[in-house]
Amino acid sequence: MRVIFDPTQISRPTAIALGNFDGVHVGHCRVIAPILPKALRDPSLTSTVVSFSPHPQEFFSQKQRLLLAPFDEKVALLKLLGVEQLVLLPFDADLAKLTAAEFIQKILIDSLQVELISVGFDFHFGQKRQGNVTDLHNIWGDRLTVIPEQTMQINDPSPIRISSSNIRVALAKGEVDLANALLGRPYNLVGKVIQGKQLGRTIGFPTANLDLPPQKCLPRDGVYAVRVNISSSSKPIFGVMNIGLRPTVNGDRRSVEVHLFDWQGDLYNQELNVDLVKFIRPEQKFASLDALKDQIKADCQTALNHLAVLT
Repeated sequence: MRVIFDPTQISRPTAIALGNFDGVHVGHCRVIAPILPKALRDPSLTSTVVSFSPHPQEFFSQKQRLLLAPFDEKVALLKLLGVEQLVLLPFDADLAKLTAAEFIQKILIDSLQVELISVGFDFHFGQKRQGNVTDLHNIWGDRLTVIPEQTMQINDPSPIRISSSNIRVALAKGEVDLANALLGRPYNLVGKVIQGKQLGRTIGFPTANLDLPPQKCLPRDGVYAVRVNISSSSKPIFGVMNIGLRPTVNGDRRSVEVHLFDWQGDLYNQELNVDLVKFIRPEQKFASLDALKDQIKADCQTALNHLAVLT
């Protein structure tokens, strides 16, 4: 998949899915599906996801937005779907002031030479979000696909909307099952192993400290059962992960640490891809290291019970 920042490098004409697609969740995949190569009847069209960098909300608020899938993760997910090119439009003052009509003409028609479009039902564009799917339909007619609101029936009798916002809420509560269902895959953390304080090995539970992208949205602080893919291993390894400040040892900054079951070897500088399987408990402060050690033993057994269904 080609990643395009320079509009002169775009492969045209295009069939596009238009949106932010943070997380590339189940709903996003349904928006993208109509423009994938296997769905296109015209092989001359290039299947293209068109997104914005930075996220429009980040531009207007001037505050960094935490993302379900930072750039490298988004690229990898779109590539897996079979998208041929990702076009990132620079969301700056010039783009923000384009009217809906100007956005259609300058971006969609002149730059992208769009033949087919797929969007979500609530997609808006142009200055003050004045443009909507009706404006797109007026130009593209039946060459426009509008995906209706996507919902999922899980445990609650009321269906829940599939959205990045609801995934963030679920993660903040530690509701891993819900977040994973809405995503259509396990929520994961991808980072390299860096040097830590090595306190875990002193109590018999060595941990790998992950260096994550600063924009990555972290779930609730606490302990999780996880499945870990390691760059040097051909099969996933089970383990437990702790996110938090480590209050028992007077930690002063948030860390993400993974203890792997049945693993021997040096992990420094290796990339770990950690799938969240189950939230076990919130982080807490213990009266002693021995009490912490006993709890970690219990956490490991709880994690193994949850992970047993994956074997």
